[in-house]
Parts: sequence; structure tokens; C-alpha cells
Amino acid sequence: MCRLGANQGLVCLFLEEPCDIPIPCPANRNILKRGEEGVIAMRRLVGRLLLAAVLIFAAASVTADGSTSAQTEDSVYRLVPGKFDIHTDGTHPEETTKGFNDALQWAHDQGYTTFIVPPGTYMIKKSAKGQPGPDARINMVPDMTFVLEDGAELVKEPNDSEIYELLYIGRGVNNVTIRGGKFVGDRDQHDYSRKDHPYSSGTHEGGYGIVALGARNLTIEGVEVYNFTGDGIVIGGSGQMVRDLYGSSFVPGAFDSDGKPTAAEGRIRTITPVPLNHERFKTDPCFELSNNINLPADFELYFYDADGNLIGPKLNAKVRQRIQIPAGAASFHLVFERADSNGSYIEVWSRVPSENVIVRNSELHHNRRQGITIGGADNVVIEHNVIHDINGVAPQSGIDVEGGYGENGFLNTNIQIRNNEFYNNAAYDVILYDGNNAVVEGNHLASRGKIGLAVSSPFTGALVKNNHFDGTRLVIYHDVTLVGNQMNDSYTFIEGPNVTIDGMKFTDSSFTISSSRPFGVEVKNVTMVHTKRADSGFGIWVNPIRVTNMTIIGESRLGVINAGNTTGNEFTNLRVVGHSGGTLPRGTYNGCYFESAPENKRELAISAPGTYVFENCTFKSPIVPLAIYDPGSDVTIRNSSVILDGDSHGVFVGAAKSFVFENNTVKANALKRAELELVKINDYWQRNDPADVLKAVIQNNVIEANIAARGISTIYAGVGAPPYIVKDNTLYNAKLFLKADDVQSGNQELTK
Repeated sequence: MCRLGANQGLVCLFLEEPCDIPIPCPANRNILKRGEEGVIAMRRLVGRLLLAAVLIFAAASVTADGSTSAQTEDSVYRLVPGKFDIHTDGTHPEETTKGFNDALQWAHDQGYTTFIVPPGTYMIKKSAKGQPGPDARINMVPDMTFVLEDGAELVKEPNDSEIYELLYIGRGVNNVTIRGGKFVGDRDQHDYSRKDHPYSSGTHEGGYGIVALGARNLTIEGVEVYNFTGDGIVIGGSGQMVRDLYGSSFVPGAFDSDGKPTAAEGRIRTITPVPLNHERFKTDPCFELSNNINLPADFELYFYDADGNLIGPKLNAKVRQRIQIPAGAASFHLVFERADSNGSYIEVWSRVPSENVIVRNSELHHNRRQGITIGGADNVVIEHNVIHDINGVAPQSGIDVEGGYGENGFLNTNIQIRNNEFYNNAAYDVILYDGNNAVVEGNHLASRGKIGLAVSSPFTGALVKNNHFDGTRLVIYHDVTLVGNQMNDSYTFIEGPNVTIDGMKFTDSSFTISSSRPFGVEVKNVTMVHTKRADSGFGIWVNPIRVTNMTIIGESRLGVINAGNTTGNEFTNLRVVGHSGGTLPRGTYNGCYFESAPENKRELAISAPGTYVFENCTFKSPIVPLAIYDPGSDVTIRNSSVILDGDSHGVFVGAAKSFVFENNTVKANALKRAELELVKINDYWQRNDPADVLKAVIQNNVIEANIAARGISTIYAGVGAPPYIVKDNTLYNAKLFLKADDVQSGNQELTK
């Protein structure tokens, strides 16, 4: 792909700037995992039940010519194909296409609000090369429910066009429902060898099934959409530049509070008012300024009525801000902070997003580029669908929320993706590429080995809740809240900032965080389970994070936590149970618990310079519970418990800048050798080496052994070791083995 989550082909839909990177089509088509046949069958059953509700109502009142009787509460028309020269055997695409459009328009003009298509194969005409248009698709009419009975399918005529549509819902075609039936593309018969024009991409990724551009109040339910060269469903915006302004459109000056021209140093204004008489503004009274060159993003705007009178106060606005046209406004003036207008340029655009759209209980599969594209929409719900086997050309995603907003495209807002099934998609299940405010909830993301969800940098404000990442990756940049999700057999990339992971469960997965800012990512109420089946683990990189109430269970091939050079991490109530050893990251640990696996042979270690503070923690292991090896480490263990339940040394300090061990309890109840040391500074084999534990304070501890072992040992600290402070410790059965110059007082050796 060109970039993570990027769908330049979507920009092609509106700006004719497609991505030119082809992706080979995988061969594993028509593969259903166990249980997924049942899921799809259930989705279809729901769709058929919805369809049946309409048909049962209509059956008693449809006359022989397809019209409805006067007793029908809702006006239902059941298509009589022959009446409009529509063929049901997959032939005569030109006549069939014209017939559908004539029939729909006639039904709308007659006041019908439901249009039922009987069983049959209806072939829809291909477009002239490079010229997709209304005569080569079905054009929906407003205020209509379009129902395909079971056995009805709309099929695109095989063609060589890079761009085509099967069914189109355009701007102003509002209050539409598409229900039931199959929508079939020409993927397997398509001719990919030609280009629509010399400057097109040649990727043939623009063949779409159902397309809505600028529609409002649209429901698509119970449909099956497959085999399109591009996307199954496109929900996008309708855009048109209505005017552009050049440097010659401006003069020095501004406007006063009455909207009259006035001198103003360092500012420029429009010479003549910009009219608001474009036909699009009659139904969609909004506009925006875009593509500013040598003009600042901020500006002042003044509205005027048809007589040139100012309407209301000035408006402070920004480029790409959607501006509502007030009632009675006929034109506007602009003011920019700029000394002159040399080289200035800006455009006035009408952009109408699709609004209030629902896609549910449908199946989308074997389309080359996407199952569903959301490319300029507000308030969209995608729920209870099955989306699978999307492959052939990038991005190859089940759902891609991408309007190309940063490339003069559309903004996506308020998107809900809920309770859908994804599998066998070649690259992604869901992409949130650009826009803001999305909820991704209750989905089964199972395109194993691929990305289940990618939230890219241009997207903000996503809530990701109660999803199952079943062998799929999670890629998160910033401004995302994750709640109650689960992942197995995969891994994450999480960058931040403003990312919270709450209540997530990982099984045999790598939970990796590379926070772009200190504490830009927060982790809480997370459980990780390792079974040594995979290279799983918890990784913290780049900057520190805050972790609260995290439990890590089982042995990981990658160790307890991998942390790079991060410093200052904060851990509260971190529980590591059944670990196989490894290193701990620098930071503060409060109320944490570390217990090794019974057969573990690898110690928990500190092996990097920096500050480590353990407060109210527990270390439990049959071997060395904690080992400190770095001469630049500053380690404090306070008010904690060390439980040694094997025949082994206890806390070992091999090298440290500072070691403070105070107000702790140490219990060793399974010792067999009296020469073992429970708190030891260096060991016998380093006794003649230069000392590398530069400071040690061991005080106010209670140390208990089942035999007369060595409780505290400093005698092997090394050559030139400084005096260590060892005082006010109580030892049961254990003994002190200290250097002669250590500062010691108040220690007790008792028998228990």
C-alpha cells in the first residue's frame, strides 16, 4: 500500500487520483471456516424475514398488472418486467437497465413507496469506455423501498471499464431502503487490460455495487454483494467546486461592522461579493473554502441579502469548515490577514455527505478492493454483516472509513461498526483512516495474520469496545479508547497519545506499546495469558506508560516485559504469575506481585541502568526471586515480601549504583544447604574483582529461614567495596555474614 490505511482509490472516486500499486489476488477463495456457514445462514434468514414482512402485507393487494388496490395502507408496486421491457434471464442489458429506471421513475410519480422485484437474473448495462453514467446503472428514486425477492439478482454486464456502478443513490435521493437480493459484479469476466483514458491508474478498482453519494436516510439490509472489481458498497459524499477566486479577486482592505468596505493595513478583501445562487445550495445550503494557496486558513466572512444588506455579524471561520448559509443570504465577502493578494487562490465548494445510513444483515464478499467504503458520511451504522474474502487491490479491507479529507476529500463523522463478522480479508478487516468519532463494537475480526483494526493518524476519537481480535493485529495511532476487547495469537502496535486500553484480554499475543509521548498510553484492567505456544509478551518502547491492575499469567518465550530504554514507567497492582523469568523495565512498582513458574530456571532480573522502586510488592520463586546486574541501576525495595520456596539463593545484587532494601520480609522455608544466602551482595566468584555495588542499605527487615542459612551476606562484595549499612534487621535461624567495615547495629539473630 501507499501508506497505512490509505485508500487512494477512494480519492479516485471523486478526484480521479487512484493509487497505482497493484496487489496480487490471493487464490484462497470460497473458504468458509467452521461455524461461519451458520453465521451467514442466520444473516440471510434475518434478511428474508424482513423481506417476508413486506411481501405478506403486499400479497393480498397486488393486482395483475403489478399495481396495488385502494385498500393498501402503504403503496406497494410489484414489478411486472414485461411492461417495461425488462428481461429476467440475464440478457438484453440495455433494455433491462432502461426499463428499471423507467419503472422506478413511474412508480415514484404514481406515489408508490415500495417497489418489489420478482425472482430473476437482471443484467445491468455496461458503460461506454471511460464514461460511467446514469444510463449504465439503476438510479434510485427518493422515498422508495426497493425490495428484491428471494431469487432476484442484479448482475453487471461484463466490461473493461475502470469505473462503474450497479445501483446508484445520489444527492437528493433521500429516504430510501434497499432490501434483499444479490448484487453481482463482473470480477471474473472483467477485462483488466485497458484504461479508461491515458492518465487513469489502470488498476480497475472503481467497479462498485451499491453507491450512495450525498444521500440521506438510507437503509441497506439483507443484501448479498460480491464479485465487484472495486467495492461492494460505497457510502460517500457529493462534491462540486462552485467558484474559485484568484489574486485579482482581492484588494487591500476589510469591512466595518455594517459590512461596508474600509481601509485596513495588512488585510485583503474580496472586490465583489461571491454569489450563493448555485442550484446545489437550494437543497443543501452549506459550503466550505478549500485549497487555499498563499492565503491563511483563518478568515472573516460576511453574508449579504439580495439588496446588499449585511445579515448578522461577521463569522470567523477556517478553511475546510462546513459553513451553513443563513436564511435570506444571497452572497458573501471574505477578509484575510495578508499584506497583498499576489499569487493567492482559494476555492468555494459544495460538499454534501451521506447522512443517516444503515447497512445491516448483509453479506459482502470477493470484491477486489473493499467490502464497504465510507468516504464522506455522517451518522452511519454498519451492523450484523458478514464481510469476507476481500482481495485483489489495495487496501483489501472489509470496511474502510476513508474520505480523503486531507486530499480535498470528505470528512467522516459519527460512524458505528457493530456486531459484524470478518474473515479471509487479504489485508484488513476495518480501517479508520480519516475522520472523527467512531464506535467499533462487538465485532469478530478473524482475517488471521492480517490487521483486524487500523486507526490511522488522520482519525480521532475512536471507541473500540468488546471486539474479538481472532488472530488479527491491532494498529493504533492516537485518540483511541479500547474497552473490553480480547485478542489471541496476534500482536499490537500502539503509539498514542491519548490512548487508553481498559479491560482487554490477550492470549498468546504480543501486547506492544511504543508511546510517542511520556504517558501517552494508559493500560488498566488487562489480562495476558501465555502458553509458550508463540512469541508472546508485553513490550514497552520509546516512552514510559502507566499500567494499573494488569495480570500476566504463564510462561512467555519473550520474557515478562520487554522495555527498551524507557524510564519512569508506573506500575500499580501488576501481577505476574507463572512467569519464566526475564527483565523488568525501569519505573515504579506499587502493590505488584511476581511469581515464577514451578519449574522455572530463569530469574527475574534488572539489567539496565536507571531507577527502580518497589513498594508493597511480593516476589515468589523457587530460584532467585530478583537479581540486579547493572552497575548503573538504582534499586529500592521497600515494604515488600520475598518468598523463596526452593533450595536457592534469595535476592542477589551483582552490580548496582545503589541498593536500598528496607522494611521487607524474606521467608525461605525449603532450603537444604546452609551456605545459601537470602540477601547477598555479589558472590564468591567475584570476591577478588573490583566492587561494583557502590551503595547498599539493608535495614528493618525480617528474614526467616528453615535452617541456619546466611541471611544477609556482604563478604564477597569485591575489592574496594564501600561500607554498607546493615542495621535493625531481625533474622530467624539465619545468620549475618558481613564485611568488617560495614555499618551494623540493632540486628538480631534469633531461633524460631
